[in-house]
Amino acid sequence: MALEIVTVPCLSDNYAFLAHDAATGATAVVDVPEAAPILNALRERGWKASHILITHHHADHVDGVPALAAATGARVIGAAADARRLPRLDEAVKEGDAVRIGMAAGRVLDVSGHTVGHVAFHFPDSKAVFTADSLMALGCGRVFEGTPEQMWRSLSKLAALPPDTQVYSGHEYTQANARFALTIEPENDALISRAEAVSAARAAGRATVPSVLSEELATNPFLRARLPEVKAAIDMKGASDAEAFAQIRARKDRF
Repeated sequence: MALEIVTVPCLSDNYAFLAHDAATGATAVVDVPEAAPILNALRERGWKASHILITHHHADHVDGVPALAAATGARVIGAAADARRLPRLDEAVKEGDAVRIGMAAGRVLDVSGHTVGHVAFHFPDSKAVFTADSLMALGCGRVFEGTPEQMWRSLSKLAALPPDTQVYSGHEYTQANARFALTIEPENDALISRAEAVSAARAAGRATVPSVLSEELATNPFLRARLPEVKAAIDMKGASDAEAFAQIRARKDRF
């Protein structure tokens, strides 16, 4: 059973997501930067949050969890490895654990790197993965707590999902990410076209999230660090995939 998924803008550039199972009425909220816009989006649709899925501990993803849980009675689910830094959990999960939203079955992926204990939620029948600040549209999160090798393993795990998977990431950073990506592959036709489409979408006030994994594989420099032509472009012929990724991430940090 496929979930109906709604993108909810929060704060200045964050996204939360509603994932609704029409058959049962169950509705998950993925990350809660702030409660008010999410409660408004639920009210507009006549939905009630039954679950809150937390990806990682950063304040711009969890600050609204207590208020939303209090208002809705939703069950709060997050990583066991990070429970000490998360709002109070009703269910602590780890890599491979099942998560069910009504009739929709998902699983937990450990995507540590941006933070240690960061998780993603993959719902294969809905062709959806909620990645927050791990894999992002044309980018990835800074490696604040993990290592580049750890982040590369996490991105590789996400890259191996079916290419038609919709990637629901946590921020509207795509236009800036496109500008950086073009410094790595300025002659990548797919990237040039995507950058133009992103600029047009933003000029019209449209969100660029979610994206499609196949598009990320064709244009996202962080996923493409394994390719010989990308290694050549950053003067790292013969480097390991993780080493090339680390170099690209370092360049983005200085961009």
